[in-house]
Order: sequence, then C-alpha cells, then structure tokens
Amino acid sequence: MLYTDRRKSKLTQQRKLYKEAMTVLKATSRTFFIPITFLEKELKTTVATAYLCMRAIDEIEDHEELPNDVKTNLLSETSKLLLKPFDNEAYMALLEPYADQLPEVTLRLADWLSLCPDEIRDTVAASTSEMAEGMAKWAAKGWIVKTKEDLDEYTYYVAGLVGTMLSEIWRWGAGIETDRDLAIGYGRGLQVVNILRNQDEDKERGVSFVPEGWTRDDLFKYAEDNLTKADEYNKSISKRSILMFCKIPLALAHKTLEAMRKGHEKMTRQEVEQTVEEVTAE
Repeated sequence: MLYTDRRKSKLTQQRKLYKEAMTVLKATSRTFFIPITFLEKELKTTVATAYLCMRAIDEIEDHEELPNDVKTNLLSETSKLLLKPFDNEAYMALLEPYADQLPEVTLRLADWLSLCPDEIRDTVAASTSEMAEGMAKWAAKGWIVKTKEDLDEYTYYVAGLVGTMLSEIWRWGAGIETDRDLAIGYGRGLQVVNILRNQDEDKERGVSFVPEGWTRDDLFKYAEDNLTKADEYNKSISKRSILMFCKIPLALAHKTLEAMRKGHEKMTRQEVEQTVEEVTAE
C-alpha cells in the first residue's frame, strides 16, 4: 500500500512538472511549441525537455548583461556537471551570484533533466554538455567568426547538435535512422536564417557571424545549401507525427529566407500561420 501511494505521488509530481515544462516551453519559444504538439506523448515529453535543457544554457550564452568571462565560466562548469549524475546543489551554487538575472528555464535545468525518460536522459545530457562546452569556447572568443570553418564550428555547437540529438531521439523512440551530416545541416540551416535576420543587431553589440570577405549573398547561399540538406533529411522520416515536427520549422525557414530576399525583416504572423496550415494539410 505504501509503495502504491508513493508511486501515485510520484506520478502526480511528474504530471505537474510536465504541465510546468510545457508552460515554460510555450513562453520561451512559440515557434517550437507548435511543431512539438504533433509528437506523441513520450516523444513529446522527451523533445520538450531536451529543448528546455538546451534553451537553459542558450539563455546564458545570449544574456545581454553577463560579462563574457562569466558566461564562459558558467557554461564550462555546467558542461562538466552534465557529464555525471547531475548535482543540482552544485549547479545552483554556480548560478547563485547571477540567479536574479537568469530566467526560469535556466534555473530549472535539473527539473527538465528529471522529466526526460531514463533511457534517453544521458544522451540529452551529453548533447547539452557538448553544446555548453562549445558555447563557452565561443563566448571566450567574443563570437567573432573569421572563416567558413569558424562558421561551421559555431553553427554545429549551437544548432547542429540539436539535429544530432533529435536523430538519437528518433532512433530510440521510433526506430528511425537518419544521416548525421544531414541532421547537422538541418540545424545549421535554421541557425543561419537567424543570423541573417539578426545581422544588424549583432553588429550593434560587436558580434559577427559572417566570415571575412563574405557578402550577405554568400550567407544566403550557405543557408540555402544547408536547408537543402534539411530537405533531404526529412525524406528519411516515415512517421507522420515526427515528419510534421521536422517539416514545420523547415518550411518557416525557407519562407523567412524568401521574405528577407525581398527586403522584409521577417514573416508576418499571418504568413507563419498560413505556412503551418499548408504543411499540416499535406
């Protein structure tokens, strides 16, 4: 009886945590929240929590007030904590001097890890750890990209890793095999669309993700080449719920590139909604 009560209590806590995770996810990324709703229950939980783990460290990298040396240290130390059973006390002690400056998604990294299914948690933690290590490296460099190799490396750490992690999740949860290089290209393509969209803003804060000698057209070509890999990646996915998850961000990326080619900063809300309707109607 005691075991049954404990089990019920744990399930109640997990359900509560899941609802909180989805609330934070929706507040953090409405664009990502839409495709994730197409996934079935266990995959939905896994992808949502994996995204929140990566968003937790991304908020450190993108923070507008933390000095670069602080970001480097926080990201590097978090990377180390993720490579062993996660010690939340050590993590909170690490963040404590900056806790009032950091968002909920970052402060609750341990919650997102705990909600992730046991069988795939180490994979999510390892991918997030590698991302944090890469972000720490680029924070120390001040995010100054000088060569195509630099751009390849940076976009691998901040987005290609999302692609490879999702491929691991598809293999575990649905038995779907995908190509690693295409998965990285998918992530890179989405990231470079963001770089193009935020180019002026990045310049204002002294950051450059454009290799020396490159024009904006070169960056468009780089994005298009990688989005072509993303198109190929999607061809290997036979399960409709996962395919819908993958197709929506890709369709939005293609349409955003098209809008920027015409001189618009981004898609309108109506265009976003129309694109989602078009993809889901296929």
